[in-house]
Amino acid sequence: MQRSVAIMQDSVNRICYSAKMNWHDIKIFLTVARTRTLSEAGRSLHIDSSTVSRRLHQLEKNLGVSLFERGSEGHVLTEEGKQFLRNARKMENTLHNSLNTLEGKDLQEKGNVRIGCTEAFGSFFIANQLNRFQQAHPNISVDILPLSRQVNLSRYEADIAITVGKPTNTSMIVTKLCDYRLKLYASKKLLNAHSVESVKDLQNIPWVSYTEHMDFASQLAFIDEIAPNNDASLKSSSVIAQYMAVKSGLGVAVLPCFLVSQQDELVPLFSDTFDLVRSFYLMAQPDRKRIRRVELLWDYIKALTAENQHVLLP
Repeated sequence: MQRSVAIMQDSVNRICYSAKMNWHDIKIFLTVARTRTLSEAGRSLHIDSSTVSRRLHQLEKNLGVSLFERGSEGHVLTEEGKQFLRNARKMENTLHNSLNTLEGKDLQEKGNVRIGCTEAFGSFFIANQLNRFQQAHPNISVDILPLSRQVNLSRYEADIAITVGKPTNTSMIVTKLCDYRLKLYASKKLLNAHSVESVKDLQNIPWVSYTEHMDFASQLAFIDEIAPNNDASLKSSSVIAQYMAVKSGLGVAVLPCFLVSQQDELVPLFSDTFDLVRSFYLMAQPDRKRIRRVELLWDYIKALTAENQHVLLP
């Protein structure tokens, strides 16, 4: 096994040398790109900052370009540096994945798995239902990354992504996870202060809405249909911020049913008239999906949504 690992590392080094580079210099470049300072990079690599600076200059000399701009904000990547960073990350991930495969780590039921998803689904659906998974697999830790944008799996920001709507990137493994329902909600506090007997009454009630963004186009169109002349009292790209605002009595909003399923303070309005269904999709890089711990969590999430259809699609 040690011989196989050494051969793999030597192979990477030969590729680097053929391009007048050294793998250790690339590691230094990656660390400086992450930390932006020579001193912090040196501490991370257990070498002094002068060595970091010297090796970085040598790499730039070999490549014939400046990879960083040095200034008050530290080492900031140039355009050439950003391009080189993409290639260096691919090399790093290829080496890392190859070594894990050779060492059998990809087959083990231990390690860390990162999930990139919407904040509401990650915080209010997945996070509070991970106990069974961790009881069955105590050596697997899970990171939930609630991102306001679609997670970039090609940059290995996460191992699994849960997206709203079907991704168009066909290089990934993609499967439909589930449908989920959104309804119009108001707090009991707001309904005690405002009479809401018909849809027309919604024109006279404050609204909580999304900021104008393509990701929220269907919700915005839905709101415009219900109350075309009503300006929102609060707009936010965070559905949890909207949920808290509606809960406080600030206004009415279109919210996922799973977000409000654990409490009775919010009341759905005109459910027979207004009904919005969207879909979640699971996505992963093929090489990450084959890792045992990733596959286990992938299957668990699929089973979890199948068991909770009554919460997702009430």
